[in-house]
Amino acid sequence: MLPNLLYALHVLFAALWVGGMAFAILALRPSLAALEPAQRMALMGGTHRRFFLVVWHAMPIVLLSGYGLLFGYYGGFRGAGWHVHLMHLTGLLMAAVFLAIFFGPWKQMRAALAAGDQAGAAAANDRVRQLVTANLLLGTLTVLVAAWGRLG
Repeated sequence: MLPNLLYALHVLFAALWVGGMAFAILALRPSLAALEPAQRMALMGGTHRRFFLVVWHAMPIVLLSGYGLLFGYYGGFRGAGWHVHLMHLTGLLMAAVFLAIFFGPWKQMRAALAAGDQAGAAAANDRVRQLVTANLLLGTLTVLVAAWGRLG
């Protein structure tokens, strides 16, 4: 029963993380053109704040449930297939990219918004977008590897 719970948590929070990035890049960002720059930055500031709070919860749950499955179900790295090894790598890379976003351009964007510096906020937001796009690609690769490895 515990492996089922760990697997369900792993999949659920990975879907929240990757799905949230897909929504932000593919749906929200293109729709922002209808807003004035100041409104756009205020909306993105609130969106990032809320989504990054979700990721701060999802990331450790995904990593810890993955390690629980790795060591409790597969018996460690030796018992895991190639797909688990690759998911481990991409998961750690995604966590590193998120930390880079949070402590880099997101911190700069918050400071720029607090100072009323719209140009600085927009520049930092663009760096957030670039890194979220990279993380979305890593997340999509991870989902593909999981699906392929599970049945392949």
